[in-house]
Amino acid sequence: MQTSFEITTDGPGLYEFTRDVAGWVRGEGLLTLMIRHTSASLLIQENADPGVRTDLRHFFDRLVPPATDPSMAYLTHTYEGPDDMPAHIKAALLPVSLQIPVRDGRMRLGTWQGIYLFEHRTAPHRRQVAAHLG
Repeated sequence: MQTSFEITTDGPGLYEFTRDVAGWVRGEGLLTLMIRHTSASLLIQENADPGVRTDLRHFFDRLVPPATDPSMAYLTHTYEGPDDMPAHIKAALLPVSLQIPVRDGRMRLGTWQGIYLFEHRTAPHRRQVAAHLG
């Protein structure tokens, strides 16, 4: 089984799409999700306290600041905006694909786990996540 999910973002942050995926999975197998972009990531993360998402975003913003920050003066890929190359760096540090076991039509996620797209760009985007259940 294969499909894709479209996630609309309105700037940096974590966007949960667990329910969309849960509504699609059937049977048993290994679910693979892969984001089809180089400036966003996928995460399995806590879905109970929204503070976790806020803290993760702020941590990665401090770890990899915009290209306008003096500490990033070494960057050469800057013509797509000050958030572009830092977004690529964040995507290189974080997962761009996930694998989740599925049994009896349900993902084997933990109690507080959700599936998130982590948007690293400041402009709104429509992101595509490819899914394969086999």
